[in-house]
Amino acid sequence: MVGRLNTSDNSGKKKPKAPTMVDVAREAGVSTMTVSRALRDDTSVSDATRAKILTAAERLGYVLDSTAAVLSSRRTGFVAVTIPSINNANFAETVRGLSERLRDARLEILLGYTDYDVQEEERLIEQFLRRRPEAIVVTGGVHTDRCRRLLVNSGVPVVEVWDLPAKPIEHVVGFSNADAAKLMVDHFIERGYRHIAFIGGDTRRDTRGYERRRGFVEALAAHGLDARRLVASGLPPISMHEGAAALGEVLTRWPDTEAIMCVSDLSAFGALTECQRRGLRVPDDIAIAGFGAYDISEHAVPSISTIDVSAREIGRLTGDTVIRVLNSNSESGVRIVAQIEPRLISRETTAPVRRHRRAGTTA
Repeated sequence: MVGRLNTSDNSGKKKPKAPTMVDVAREAGVSTMTVSRALRDDTSVSDATRAKILTAAERLGYVLDSTAAVLSSRRTGFVAVTIPSINNANFAETVRGLSERLRDARLEILLGYTDYDVQEEERLIEQFLRRRPEAIVVTGGVHTDRCRRLLVNSGVPVVEVWDLPAKPIEHVVGFSNADAAKLMVDHFIERGYRHIAFIGGDTRRDTRGYERRRGFVEALAAHGLDARRLVASGLPPISMHEGAAALGEVLTRWPDTEAIMCVSDLSAFGALTECQRRGLRVPDDIAIAGFGAYDISEHAVPSISTIDVSAREIGRLTGDTVIRVLNSNSESGVRIVAQIEPRLISRETTAPVRRHRRAGTTA
């Protein structure tokens, strides 16, 4: 049954008007100028008077309108941030770490969701700049030409995160996705695996996933091994569903595959569950690894090997960078690069290779 919108007029009652600074002044028995100063932490207002004003404001439900203050001080008090996905735990942790740092500096986050689309990023950046942010944080180092011009000419600090762009706009907090992928390939090789596949990262829309795929291919080539076992798993963000479907494609095309690296822990979990549906033992029949150190990789059965890129620390370092640049005029023109070192986490899904493989495969 389709729901019906209730259009009643609430018995004819009108929505009450929001309280004003005049109302607070009247309630507290002071002038509106005193209220204005008290709410902006002006030291000329005594603690007792400020307490009385704050009590009156709380009682009335008054919230300071900062528009006038913005116009006079040219400070908006917010940092604009773009992330490609709002349901990705890693990006959520980065925003959390950033918020922790900015909170102490009385800066708030205005968040934009790009859905891995550089055109949408360009639109968001243009909208953000109309609101004069204190700084701009963008995920990744690949942008449209126009977006890059907007950022370069913005007049505010710009921080690119989750990447190490070849030509950074200004400040950077990130890591090499390609080098991080090579860590996992080297781990597979050390454990005795030689027939290795990769799931995800085919589309340039997810440039970080594409860089992981590139690192995978280069690492296998450096070891003199076949690097052609590559399966695209759909448009980002890659989920468990795509990982499960891609696992089937890998086994159909290359039945002797011994190990699979997935572009994310979510796709790795999907591949793991598909193995279980097919009666394949992980890692005895096939090894699986992910990327991102999600909680699900630690608590899966068996637990999934992964790469930890310290998502929350990326946010904290980004916040430190923003605050440092905003608070130090002498830093103007100085580029800050904070490089994260990815860490391999070896778990149950990549145990050393065994002599006896599943039927139909080669040793």
